Amino acid sequence: MNRAFYSATIEEFLTSSPEVVKGILSSDNSFSLEQLQRNAWSEQISILQKSLKPYSGKIYFEFSIPRMGKRIDVVLLISGTIFILEFKTGESVLTSSAINQVWDYALDLKNFHEASHNQYIAPILIIPKYTGEIVNISTTPQHPKLLFPMVVSPPELNALIQNVNNFADDKKK
Repeated sequence: MNRAFYSATIEEFLTSSPEVVKGILSSDNSFSLEQLQRNAWSEQISILQKSLKPYSGKIYFEFSIPRMGKRIDVVLLISGTIFILEFKTGESVLTSSAINQVWDYALDLKNFHEASHNQYIAPILIIPKYTGEIVNISTTPQHPKLLFPMVVSPPELNALIQNVNNFADDKKK
């Protein structure tokens, strides 16, 4: 069983055309495919192909969480950190339901996905029109490798990934 509609190395993803990525996403999608979903994937692919250029690792689109019956927009594995990316395209305000959604995904991976138990997990909410406060990277008291949810606009995603990796590296020392 494939846990994701699309999976590849970041290098493969960066050299693939957006149309190829969307084609794979569409062909592995077993749900009704609305234009809104196609547009969201186009925006996500564009953002990530700009933001991930300096990184290597793995990327998974529409990663399935069977226990919850939900799918994470994107999971990245970079330098031993699991990044959970939830996109809220077209939104400009931060909502508690969006934070709860990405937080639930992070908790589910931390508690019920064995391969995630000893990894840093960074839940990130990406809101294209977000103009909120600066991101604070911090771990939870209950799980020292689980970070509190962070919110970012697309132009800041690359820097946030780097900052999270630096934070995780500093904690390993």
